This record gives sequence, structure tokens and C-alpha cells, in this order.
Amino acid sequence: MKVRIGIGGTVASAAALQPVVDGIGEFGFDSIWCSEVLTAPNLDPTVALSWAAARDPKLKLGTTMLLPGRNIMRLAKQLASLDSLSAGRLLVTFVPGIHRSPETEAIGMPVQRRRAAIDEALPLLRRLLAGETVSHDGAVASLAGVTLDPLPVQQPLEFWLGGMARRSLELCGRAGDGWLPSLCTPAQAAAGREIVDAAAASAGRAISPEHFGVSIGYSREPISDRARQRLASRSAATAAADIDQLAPIGLPAVRRLLEDFVAVGFSKFVLRPLTPPDDWHTELGTLAAAVGDLQT
Repeated sequence: MKVRIGIGGTVASAAALQPVVDGIGEFGFDSIWCSEVLTAPNLDPTVALSWAAARDPKLKLGTTMLLPGRNIMRLAKQLASLDSLSAGRLLVTFVPGIHRSPETEAIGMPVQRRRAAIDEALPLLRRLLAGETVSHDGAVASLAGVTLDPLPVQQPLEFWLGGMARRSLELCGRAGDGWLPSLCTPAQAAAGREIVDAAAASAGRAISPEHFGVSIGYSREPISDRARQRLASRSAATAAADIDQLAPIGLPAVRRLLEDFVAVGFSKFVLRPLTPPDDWHTELGTLAAAVGDLQT
């Protein structure tokens, strides 16, 4: 397996984004990742990644992006444009979104409808991004003989999926190109991968063993009890030891957790400081010294 480590985190301005982009290139990390949480102090991922693409013409551009609630044709146009402008550097992971207020209301789609919406939207996006003329009348889109232009450089443009619920795992196996969960332990990830692989086999397809990764939030300092409870509420883990694996404290713990994930077959990682560092350049240099040699 080729181990690759990308960097994500909260950025809300060009002043915050610039040292992240520059440091990723300087210290040999694989990619920058911009998450989409509508009610968080984050830049829009397609806009931020466009800026990053212009700043560094070699950097891979990753996003964990909301699919529920979007106009499918407009989304296809955005993804194709960004991949075209960046000469094929875009990495896309679709997520159902956070299940708590005010984010639930901002997404504009009830939680119980989101996975069905992703299930319907993914084949439409694939057809549009492949250059097909598409007609469709359904819950997520009404299209009448629509053709996308320009097309993405990557053919096909791959879609990874997030999520830990069984229905999300089965959807990933049926329709995804890779799996990038978060807030899970290595044991939970290994169990989830078995479900993904089984669903893929049932659908007559397979997901590359190189296409399994994890997004990991970490902290350099102990986190509060409130933060621990919030992490527990968003994950399947309940034991204190499990919570510690969801958000490793200190860089030695980050390295051990990465090694544990590699041992169960995961090789693509996004590391996210839970609290934005005061100095991104220093943070990335220290992080690279701790885990950079794991990249193969």
C-alpha cells in the first residue's frame, strides 16, 4: 500500500490558508483537504481549493463535500471546472452531513432522506461528468437532455464516500470508489471495510485496496470533557479508550494510531488539528517530523 497523508483544518481567510498550502508543499504532505460544514467558520471548499490550486500547481486538492441539498447540475459544473483548472488534481469525498442543529436546517434536507438522495445523485453525477447527455426526473434533479461542458480532466472523476452507518457502508460498496470515514477506531474501520467490500462484491464490483482511508482529528493538548462527549455523540465509540483513539492527544499518539490503521489495511489519511494552530508552518514542520516518514 502507498501511505499518503493529507492535511485539513479550519481556515477562514487567505491569511490562514496560505501557510497551510505552502507548508504542505514544503514538508512533503500529499494533499490539502477542505471540509464543508455550512455553519462552521470555514471557507467554501470549491472556492478555497481553487485558490489553493493557483497557489501551488502541484498540490492535490481534497474535499469532504455535502451532496444532500445540492443542485446536481451546478455541482457537476463546479467539480468539472475545478478539476479542469487544476489539471486533474481534485479528490472528492461526499458526506451526508452533520446530524445536529443548526447544520441540519442549513443543509435543507431531513437526515432520514440524505442517504437516498446520495444514492440517486451519484449515478447522475457520473453520467454528467463522463459527458453523457442526461435526462432524469426524480427527487434530487429534473434534467432534460443536459450535457456538461467542460468535462473534468480525470476520467472518471472518482467519488469516495464517508459515513459509518451500515447503510452508508453498503452504499459505498455499491456506488463509491473509496471510503474515508472519521471518528472511528481501527477496529471499527476494519469491520466497516468488511461491509463495504461485501456490498461491492454483491454488486459485481470491487473497490481498490488502495482506496481506504481515515480522516483523523488530533490535539496537541488534552481536550475538555465537553469535547470528549461531543466526539462520543458523533461516533459509535463509547468507552474512554475508544474516545482517545478518535482524537489522539499528542503527536506520538497520532503516529501510533496511523500505524494501527495501516496494520488493518488503511493507507490514505487526512490529519486535522482540532484547534487551529497559532503557526501553521511550525505545526506542519513538527507533524512532518513525527509522521512524515510513514508515507511510502
